[in-house]
Amino acid sequence: MIWKWRREGRDSALGGTTAERAIIDIGSNTVRLVVYGGTMRAPTVLLNEKVTAKLGREIARTGRLADDAMAMALRGLKRFALLLTDLGIKDIETVATAAVRDAANGPEFVEQLRAIGLNPRVISGEEEALLSAHGVIGAFPDARGIVADLGGGSLELVRVADGQTDSASTLPLGTLRLPEHRPQGRKSEAARAEMRKNLDKVIRKGGWDLAAVPEGTNGALYLVGGTWRAMAVYAMAAHGYPLSDPHGFAIDAAAALELANGLALSESDVLKGRDRISAMRAEKLPDAAVLLQALLARLAPDQVVFSSWGLREGLLYDRLPAHTRTQDPLLAGVTVFSSQRGSSPTLATRMAAWTLDAAPARGHGSERLRLAATMLALAAMQIEPNIRLPQAINWALHKRWVGIDGKGRAMLAAAIAANGNQLSLPSEVRTLACPEAIEEAVRWGLALRLARRLGGQSARSLEVSRLVIESGVLVLRLAESHAALFGTPTEKDMKLLAGRLGMGWRVDVVPESEL
Repeated sequence: MIWKWRREGRDSALGGTTAERAIIDIGSNTVRLVVYGGTMRAPTVLLNEKVTAKLGREIARTGRLADDAMAMALRGLKRFALLLTDLGIKDIETVATAAVRDAANGPEFVEQLRAIGLNPRVISGEEEALLSAHGVIGAFPDARGIVADLGGGSLELVRVADGQTDSASTLPLGTLRLPEHRPQGRKSEAARAEMRKNLDKVIRKGGWDLAAVPEGTNGALYLVGGTWRAMAVYAMAAHGYPLSDPHGFAIDAAAALELANGLALSESDVLKGRDRISAMRAEKLPDAAVLLQALLARLAPDQVVFSSWGLREGLLYDRLPAHTRTQDPLLAGVTVFSSQRGSSPTLATRMAAWTLDAAPARGHGSERLRLAATMLALAAMQIEPNIRLPQAINWALHKRWVGIDGKGRAMLAAAIAANGNQLSLPSEVRTLACPEAIEEAVRWGLALRLARRLGGQSARSLEVSRLVIESGVLVLRLAESHAALFGTPTEKDMKLLAGRLGMGWRVDVVPESEL
């Protein structure tokens, strides 16, 4: 029995993380399997595999799924089914979108899926829109504006505000269908202008205009889908943006229009040579850019935000209990990540509280960000010293956290570096945040360094000490029983923090009852 338990535990884990759920997403362009672990409020992707079957490529012409596309999709789906069986994953959700929904032989394809052990659900266009919007709400709890999910067969639009959705609709403007709106399939500038007019008519006919924007603000246009993400990667490179993850990348409306105008005139062959843009996405980008031109003109958003969370994450979000949905996605993800690396969330919370008076989150950060920085900094201490700081700074800057922007990432990195007494920061950190924000985060890190080293991270050391500011002086209060904790390392840490605060410092030894 022990052998069986150990084997089951091993087989259901990927990279040391337990595989909890799997989603098979059968789209018009790709068929994808994603396996998730960690907390479902901010899930970790353990396995992500796709087959570019292009199921919807002939629907506009024939109304059917092409035979060879179905064969390719089924080959991949059989592999997915076998993988999930061998991994022991029971919680599997299979959904099919526009191509299967619209094709005359869609029901026949669904029966073939059932024959290989899958239980697909063909979702409506409205449900697809709502799921994508719920994915955006899960990633951006304060989202306000319009979600535009661009797939191979359709474009879903839905309004979001205050955690709610409204006016969900689906339009026949997927990447496989956009070329239909080019006059005679041409790609000249005049043809693109005509295409933009055609797209605008479809969007307007669908009821999407300025009246659909949340009252009081134009809000953001949240772009969901692989082609939009490729567009974000292109824009990030063009802007010299120092981060690698397109999720959360945001540009104002003027920059978005400039991006769309430039890409609309580009040739896909040129785009295919771009780093991190696949040949399939490069082929779709010029037409998608024309669509973006039409969306910007019709919806007039204040900014454009690229989201890697969409339909699949919406499926996860919908199944969460109400109290879990209200959790902060950044803290949910960081808590699991740091716990897996030997950092106790309870200890991190106590240390964050211990340093609050001397290094609070003031004008630039927030207490949630300071707590996340504390957890990551303590997790970094479990790494070998020679690789500790570069790896932990990479966590801050490049890991796919949810609910954080570039400035927040820079502050995480600065706090982690200061905790390790590295005050010379990488250039990308200073590019992402102003000097005042960086300085605030450095103080977080130095205060944490003092808390951590005072008593070797013991819980008792936090009980017998207090760090406060009195009359412009940094004061460390120590219980008489633990006066010896004030050694040379502690003195150095006090001087370093007080210097950054621009004040003097002292140590008061007092009876424990006075703490």
